[in-house]
Amino acid sequence: MPLDPVLVRNNVRVLGEGPRAIVFAHGYGCDQSMWRLVTDAFASDHRVVLFDHVGAGGSDLSAYDPDRHGTLAGYAEDVIEICRALDLEDAVFVGHSVSAMIGVLAALREPGRIGRLVLVGPSPCYVNDGDYRGGFERGDIEGLLEMLDANHLGWSSTMAPVIMGNPDRPELADELRNSFCRTDPAIARSFAQVTFLSDNRADLPRVAIPVLVLQSAEDAIANEAVGRYVSEQIPGSRFVQLAATGHCPHLSAPQETVAAIRAFL
Repeated sequence: MPLDPVLVRNNVRVLGEGPRAIVFAHGYGCDQSMWRLVTDAFASDHRVVLFDHVGAGGSDLSAYDPDRHGTLAGYAEDVIEICRALDLEDAVFVGHSVSAMIGVLAALREPGRIGRLVLVGPSPCYVNDGDYRGGFERGDIEGLLEMLDANHLGWSSTMAPVIMGNPDRPELADELRNSFCRTDPAIARSFAQVTFLSDNRADLPRVAIPVLVLQSAEDAIANEAVGRYVSEQIPGSRFVQLAATGHCPHLSAPQETVAAIRAFL
């Protein structure tokens, strides 16, 4: 039987045979391998679903559509199509960074497919706006995008240590930098604009399923105030402050990340 084209498009892998599915979605410039230190802890009693966003990892680059993937809603539609292809119902969706908001949009778009959300380092809006402090001025973001345009490899080398944190463990930043450098530069630039200039604040109060917000300490991309804002805006959500530092606790502190998700489930 030929593989479903949706599963090929997003390089979907399924591990384990538990009664409930748990879907792991990677952040900007990454791919599904970033979850490798976490997934084994869930494969014994969950159906673990891994995938790459179009333009990342082993996804089909020819499936990239500048219109569809010009908004986070397009990536959310990809997630819904993956859920349909695997016939998922009441799945747990674990979204890191930009994938946190992609998961929110997918859960709102087709209720029933996703029954719980775990938002790791989420930000609904990176740009400061009045009393809302997303962490960056609009000019900061535009400068990052201009640098990405001019020198993709230089941007990757500069930003990876900032995003990862943990300067005493340079191998973590090296992994992230290498991941950035493997990404198609044109798609990376487009996805960066979609990521850093999206505003999903109005979507948060509409979420009506259980939600866990996992917030790292000293996160230069999504600070604690943003994480608490997300939790406050989603009715009944749970906020957990991790001891882990940096924007990628699933790499820097996988055991703590697993424990927090397990407690939520």
